[in-house]
Amino acid sequence: MNAIELLRDLVRQVAAQEIMPYYLKVESARKADGSMLSKADLAAQHAFECRLPEIIAAPVLGEEMTSEKQHLLWNNAQQGLWVLDPIDGTNNFVNGIPHFAVSVAYVQHGRAQLGVVYNPVSQECFSAVRGQGAWLNGKPLPLRRVPKPLREAVAGVEIRRLRPARLVNSINNFAPFGTLRSMGSSTLDWCYLAAGRYDIYVHGGQNLWDYAAGALIFEESGGLLATLEGDSFWSGQHAFQRSVIAAGQPALFESWLKWIRNNQ
Repeated sequence: MNAIELLRDLVRQVAAQEIMPYYLKVESARKADGSMLSKADLAAQHAFECRLPEIIAAPVLGEEMTSEKQHLLWNNAQQGLWVLDPIDGTNNFVNGIPHFAVSVAYVQHGRAQLGVVYNPVSQECFSAVRGQGAWLNGKPLPLRRVPKPLREAVAGVEIRRLRPARLVNSINNFAPFGTLRSMGSSTLDWCYLAAGRYDIYVHGGQNLWDYAAGALIFEESGGLLATLEGDSFWSGQHAFQRSVIAAGQPALFESWLKWIRNNQ
């Protein structure tokens, strides 16, 4: 098997062995930044740290590491490294909401090269290889692209991290799109964009492990993306937290980007 097939298999195995036995049963704690942490996060991260280098021999940078260790790994990974979120959507996971995912990407020179995002409840496995396309359970993405004007678009929006206040006020009171979704898992937001379930997206600041696999999957599905600061997405200065504006179709991206820029 090639690397992406091995990665898909490993993600499914770790989810089945280290995550799902805790689902609907696990207690959680709060990390220093206020986010949730469960035994399943730690068990899954340990399993991936042991097994990912068997696919590609590279260090593993996981969400459940100290910030100091994460930055040290990133700054010294000249030949590439794995970037991992063992459970994106831990709050959903702990509360029994079936919308969470495992996210793993192999990153070289600041750009994801392989990526897998897997929801073990729905058993939807999204994956991509740079330059080769993206898939959902083996079917090429996007599954659907329905041309529509901005006023009819389904928007994925994370209000909490958006800046400036003028943009937040405009989205809350003068939203140009049809309907808004915020479901608590950034990695699945990317995949819903890639599949055509969402049409547009905006987020004020995702962590490296939130976007590494998902942004690749979305981009390989044909989607367009940029940052709120005006950078092209992958060349942005701040890899550890990166904002995003995205849409699945060129005309919709142009309209959405123009509206965001006019309301910043």
